Amino acid sequence: MHPALWISKTGLDAAQTDVAVVSNNLANASTVGFKKDRAIFEDLLYQNINQPGGRSSADTELPSGLMLGSGSKVVSTQKAHTQGNLLTTENALDMSIQGRGYFEILQPDGSIAYSRNGQFSMNDQGQIVTSGAGFLLQPEVAIPEDAQQITISQDGEISVSIRGQAEPQVLGQMNLSDFINPTGLQPIGQNLYVETASSGAPIQGVPGLQGIGTIAQGTLETSNVNVTEELVNLIESQRLYEMNSKVISSVDQMLGQVIQQL
Repeated sequence: MHPALWISKTGLDAAQTDVAVVSNNLANASTVGFKKDRAIFEDLLYQNINQPGGRSSADTELPSGLMLGSGSKVVSTQKAHTQGNLLTTENALDMSIQGRGYFEILQPDGSIAYSRNGQFSMNDQGQIVTSGAGFLLQPEVAIPEDAQQITISQDGEISVSIRGQAEPQVLGQMNLSDFINPTGLQPIGQNLYVETASSGAPIQGVPGLQGIGTIAQGTLETSNVNVTEELVNLIESQRLYEMNSKVISSVDQMLGQVIQQL
């Protein structure tokens, strides 16, 4: 069978995967703390018919070779952990991270996950939890029932104003975690990431110190997806898919002509 059929087939698969990545970015354009992905392409193995530098005679060598590629594939998706825009909400339990760092979230199995989504709520015990699944923010902080106002400073100190008390009461200190290679974090859904061998171990610290970002209360970090850019990427992937389809159609016509003439 003509090798161009299989080469174009790999191009179709790669373009289809790229469209899936772009569509996921667009679907999460309004997801708080979402980080966009991009598909990483790689060419496949080559068939070396003539090796560059090989001998063409006793005194001469080939200046270039004859190598036929076998197509392309998507080898990975890469998260872009760039800062999203700020959305002011005035909600006391809404927080955004200015700079590097991730909120620490306790999962039901006891493991720690990490998130840039600062949409938090309180459960029936006054603990700060994620708004979606109700996972606990770490370290755990319980808000008293008679608390009048919740204040979270830039360095993560959580304090409340208590009815009948002149001075605010400090409840605890929020920590953030950073990673040497945030791109190596594994997304697991629900705006959560987990540590991998590629990301490195978490580096825990106080907001504003050791290169870790600060906390901004009453704001949320929006998705870093640029809708216009993603639509351009979608058009590019669509044209790539069409061109590979055209090659398959052309090879089919060539084979059809050979069959009819023979």
